[in-house]
Parts: sequence; structure tokens; C-alpha cells
Amino acid sequence: MIKEAINFLAAPVYSFSIFIALFYLALKRIDIVGTKKFGLGLLIFILVVFGWMVADPIFFSIISLPDNIPIIILNALVFWSTWFALYKGHQNDLRIAAGESPIEGTPENREKVWAWPNLVYTELFCGIVCTVFLIVWAIFFKAPLEEPANPTWAPNPAKAPWYFLGLQEMLVYFDPWMAGVVLPGIIIVGLIAIPFIDINPKGNGYFTFKERKFAISAFLFGWLALWVYLIQVGTFLRGPNWTFYGPFEFWDLHKVVAENNINLSEIVWIKFMNTSLPKNIFVREMFGIIVVFGYLFGLVPIVTKKWGKTYLERMGTIRYYLMIFLVLSMMSLPIKMYLRWFFNLKYILAMPEFELNL
Repeated sequence: MIKEAINFLAAPVYSFSIFIALFYLALKRIDIVGTKKFGLGLLIFILVVFGWMVADPIFFSIISLPDNIPIIILNALVFWSTWFALYKGHQNDLRIAAGESPIEGTPENREKVWAWPNLVYTELFCGIVCTVFLIVWAIFFKAPLEEPANPTWAPNPAKAPWYFLGLQEMLVYFDPWMAGVVLPGIIIVGLIAIPFIDINPKGNGYFTFKERKFAISAFLFGWLALWVYLIQVGTFLRGPNWTFYGPFEFWDLHKVVAENNINLSEIVWIKFMNTSLPKNIFVREMFGIIVVFGYLFGLVPIVTKKWGKTYLERMGTIRYYLMIFLVLSMMSLPIKMYLRWFFNLKYILAMPEFELNL
């Protein structure tokens, strides 16, 4: 019964909502999360639950695949480093609130050292350790190579490398042009632009959270909720035919999930107005155009008036509106995910004539 409940809650609509709720609570109660007791308790809880799950043969068969073992290790490193950063930031916030300097600013931690030989020796040692680890790994785990490519047969499920699984999962909710070109391009350009947009000197050279709440929260949301989570779904929960399976559910090649995804124009014209789609493209998609323009331009003054005045004054007009554009672009993914889950909405704006599907 517990396994069936976990399979049910692991569905993207529920697991993503639970993840968002836990993410919000973690940042809201940083005073609890950013402590050693919480970190130790969380570690013990994860180890116990993971050990119980590994005892299940179906779950073990999935995570023990040669491709998936490194992802388990990466997951542990990602979540440990995230907690450690929050812990260090909380410690510094307590010191700053007490009128003291951050830990990194104390005399014993402020001492400067030369890049040569201190840094170079450290990097050399890390390189040697990583090389030894990879050699040992290659000895004990065979590379998951298959036979030469065969145009008459394709693996099922056909999955991209793990670092592209987030993009492959996005293809469920976006047009291939958007999920494969536009959004990845915005992500790359946005990451490059962060140092030029975010010029707040606070938090420079030391851990903190309270002094950089919005910046840290936005980055972690994009990183954990909209990238790491999608990789987990694509790796462990997407089976044959890219169908969703729970962690304890057998991957059945014959499982079929009926979906009837429709566009916003079809919902409005056919369902609500009980008429056929207009032949004119712009008349047909005028509701989608209104929604898209309202989202991109109508929300900006509302957000600015309610939350963004301080940021606008501090960042300047160009930096502020670039930040708003990147945030709206990022939030379009969870919005589109929920629209697909609850309303089977395929595209808000569907103009295949112009290769424009949003």
C-alpha cells in the first residue's frame, strides 16, 4: 500500500507540487534548514528511505543501470552542496545580525595565499584523485555501450544523455523549436548575463541568504525545480514510449496512456463557442496572442508596482527589465506544465504556419 501511494504521488503533477512546497518551506524556514541537526536528520532519513526502496527489485533494477549510477552520486552531491551553502549562509546571517563580520571576513580566514603553489597544488591533487576514481570506476563498471546504430531499430525508451534529459522532458510541454533552441538559448544567455544584471555587492566573497533572498531563491528554483527535477523524471520515471512509471512500477512495453491534448484556440472556438476554427490565422489565434502579450507585457507593470520598485531603483531600467524577462521566461515552464496536467493544453498560441507554437 505504501509503494502504491508512492507510485501515485510520484506522478509529475503531484511530485512537482510537493517539490515546490518543500522548496518554499526550506527557504522560508532557513533557520531550521540551515542547521547541522536538520542536515544530519535529513541525511539519516534519506539513507533509511533509500535503503528501504533499494530492497524493491523493480526500483533496484532501474537505479542500478550503468547510466543511472553516476546520476545517483550527482544527486547526492547536488543536494549536499545546496544544503551546505544554505547552512553557511545562515551562519553568516546570524553573525551579521549580531554585528559581527561573516566567517570569511575573520582574521584567520582573511589571510591571502599565492595561487602558486597553494592553488595549483590543490587543483593537481584533486585532478589525481578524480583520475584514480575514474580508473577504478572503469574497472568495476563496464561502459553501457550498445551495438552499432541500426536504422531499423531504436531503443525504447530512447533517452538523451542525462544532461539533456531536462530538455527532453521539456519536449512534453513545448514545441521542439522552443524546448530545443529558444529556451536553452535563453538559459545560456541568461546565465552569462547574471554578473552584468546582478551588480549587488552584498554576498560577494561570503555566504549569505538574507542579504540575497531573491537572487538565491530564483537561481535555486531554476536550478533545482526546473532542471534537476526534470532530469530525475526523465531518468527514473520515464519508461517505454516516454510514458510515466512510478518508482515501484514495472516498465510494461504495452502500457498505453490516452491523452487528448488540444490548443487554446480549439478550446475557445470549438468547445465554448461551438463553432469551427476561423480560417484566418490571426483571428483563430487572437486569444492566444492576447494571453501571450498579456503575460509578457501586462504582468510587468503589476509586478513592478507591487514588488519591483526597489529593484527598479537599484538596478536601473535596462537591468531590471532584462531580469523580469528572464524570470517570466523561466516561469513559463511550470505554468505550461500545470496547464498540460490540468487542462490537457498543448499550445496557448499555435501558429505552425510560422513555426510559432507557445
